[in-house]
Amino acid sequence: MNQPGPFAESQVTGAQSVERALALLSLVGRNGDSGASLSQIVGASGLNKPTARRLLMALIRARLVDQDPVSRKYTLGPELYVLGVLAGRRHGLLAHSVDALRRLSEETGDTSFLTVRQGSYALCLHRQEGSHPVRTHALQVGDQHPLGVGAGAMAILAALPEQERNAIITQMAQEYALIGSYSADQVYRDVEATIEAGHALNPGLFVSSSWGIGRAIRLPDGEVAGAISIAAVDSRLGPQRQGELAALLAREGAAIEARLQRVFAPPGGTEEGRK
Repeated sequence: MNQPGPFAESQVTGAQSVERALALLSLVGRNGDSGASLSQIVGASGLNKPTARRLLMALIRARLVDQDPVSRKYTLGPELYVLGVLAGRRHGLLAHSVDALRRLSEETGDTSFLTVRQGSYALCLHRQEGSHPVRTHALQVGDQHPLGVGAGAMAILAALPEQERNAIITQMAQEYALIGSYSADQVYRDVEATIEAGHALNPGLFVSSSWGIGRAIRLPDGEVAGAISIAAVDSRLGPQRQGELAALLAREGAAIEARLQRVFAPPGGTEEGRK
């Protein structure tokens, strides 16, 4: 029997319709250019068909969703492109990071990643392959994990303000418990280690042979923009090389933050005093 979706009627009683509509928008987007049928959306959301249809029609009127006249499938609408362009100056982190990721992978031979925050989760936005013949495949573009699970996700979590960070760990405690021997207590310990070291280390906690090291990236106002990380098989991440990779991440992280600083700086000046 199918389990109720994350937005099932019984789970959103009293919630505003906008929350359901935004949840459906996310479901449509994750189906990409192929689109999502009404039955797929109903199955994934847990909403009944009339409710899902009503919300989708509202999204269509707002030009946030399109419906193909032949297949009847739903895709993202043109208004999202406009909003994306408007948001790109602040959130177009990939464009400012891709050169740094290429340098990391060229110099190390290992795979590098850009991860961004998505609520209480971390989303892999880019994967830059290295030249080494033995690679880890534990993280792919589009993969989403709880904050704290993986080097990039831990780097982001540890960089957040303490109150916000603790609230996320409490919220995600049950999800942590589903991941092998991980737990909220372990997350707290790893956060402290990350803060002390200045970078996050994943010593094969989730895939035994896949290790990773990550560093948070901040916007000029101090807000966490995301994280860059390097992953390799365990034999390539001994203590000495961890230090070498941490130094490279610090160098490239500083380069990305300098680019972001130039983007955000007001005309004719810089944003002094903002951290």
